[in-house]
Amino acid sequence: MNAAKRHEIFTRLREANPNPKTELEYNSPFELLVAVTLSAQATDVSVNKATRKLFPVANTPEAIYALGVDGLKEYIKTIGLYNAKAENVIKACKMLVDLHNSVVPDNREDLEALPGVGRKTANVVLNTAFGQPAMAVDTHIFRVSNRTKMAPGKNVLEVERKLMRFIPKEFLIDSHHWLILHGRYTCIARKPRCGSCLIEDLCEFKEKVE
Repeated sequence: MNAAKRHEIFTRLREANPNPKTELEYNSPFELLVAVTLSAQATDVSVNKATRKLFPVANTPEAIYALGVDGLKEYIKTIGLYNAKAENVIKACKMLVDLHNSVVPDNREDLEALPGVGRKTANVVLNTAFGQPAMAVDTHIFRVSNRTKMAPGKNVLEVERKLMRFIPKEFLIDSHHWLILHGRYTCIARKPRCGSCLIEDLCEFKEKVE
């Protein structure tokens, strides 16, 4: 895909949704960090249901750490892999208190050192909480990038690096949200909704569906 096509794709996505936002509910970088950690292999809807009960009770590293693993599990047990996630979140809270004065760090190295925080989670926090150009490639972004031929790659890191290189700078901060939403609601996995896609004429997917 050439640069002109990519520019037009993001121009249209921006016109349709000028201020894209994550569908995870949060009010602070720490709440976002917890929500993203909980969202691994789970839907944003399921995470929001849990955090709507959790955050009014505990929404700081100290408060969640005080709940303990078992206490936290009671709030997140409806989310997949909740046992491991509860342990990771509690450990991460302890590190935030001990090493970072309870403040979520705004750099990749410190974020990825937290239990349960991988590259994708760190990218979401850097981009969404701190407004840094970072691309968290999930299944939706991976699919859209390969289908459209915008940034084809065999693995998420290859796609991430291509997107960071190919997406025009003016779109980079919001592009993560546009691509996720496009993959979640239009370029869906089983049967993409090509007929209602606003970038269908620019997409290089050979098996388009009417």
